[in-house]
Amino acid sequence: MPAFTPIKRLIVAAAAIALFATPALAARTADEPKSPPGGYSFNGPFGQHDQRQLQRGFKVWREVCSSCHAMHLVHFRDLGEKGGPFWNPKYKSTDNPVVKALAAQYQISDLDTTTGDPIKRPGTPADAFPSPYPNATAAAAANGGAAPPDHSTIVKARDGGAEYIYSLIAFGYGKAVPAGLKVGPGQNYNPYYPGDLGSYYTGKGKVPTGGFIAMPQPLKAGQVTFDDGTKSTLPQESADVAAFLDWASDPHADERKEMGTGAVFFMLILAGLTFLSYKRIWRNVAH
Repeated sequence: MPAFTPIKRLIVAAAAIALFATPALAARTADEPKSPPGGYSFNGPFGQHDQRQLQRGFKVWREVCSSCHAMHLVHFRDLGEKGGPFWNPKYKSTDNPVVKALAAQYQISDLDTTTGDPIKRPGTPADAFPSPYPNATAAAAANGGAAPPDHSTIVKARDGGAEYIYSLIAFGYGKAVPAGLKVGPGQNYNPYYPGDLGSYYTGKGKVPTGGFIAMPQPLKAGQVTFDDGTKSTLPQESADVAAFLDWASDPHADERKEMGTGAVFFMLILAGLTFLSYKRIWRNVAH
């Protein structure tokens, strides 16, 4: 039998890895995220967040999600910055009356400047969104051992971004559990949640896509009443809160896109003027 050359050994090893790794990789896949009808207005290099959608999404997050999740990297003043849900060109973000009123409805942990004793005070625009739990241990204890993740950058931390959040909430719950898949206590099967179901599957055929998520279904139709009269279906609520979380992950993205667009147009004009100047200066010079 002819000996394997180093190149042949490499090919055989790669084939073996591909052969044995395929089931494991398949078990970690999830259903492809869906986009809302019409897509999101903020997608693409020139896209911008829709302020009305951000207001609806904030209301969903505030009335539902904030009971378990925090946003430590987002401050109340961000809500009034340009591109934010309550931006108003008449006010600075810290003077925006809507922002000030919203912040004041929260109780912020602080220290008394005279005695040093811990106190609670009304929030101000300079404060970050507080956690509903005093610490991570308390958060985990209140949620079956799984501490709810911070929502500040949840969209950027998940493959699929806002579409993933939208699909997970709007279409991932309530699906029939595939035959042969054992779901443990406190877990919920969701085809959009990435996971490894191989060790929990005793059925025949391909391991089901998706994974187990500790969070039960967070939203239902009609759970939030939108101020602009939009019908609060489950897909609508899910799409709006996903849009808000996308904004929260980078509150100044829209401003940067505007600056980038202006810079591109400036460079195009400059390039045109440079070319015309070149043609004028060298028009009578042989070269």
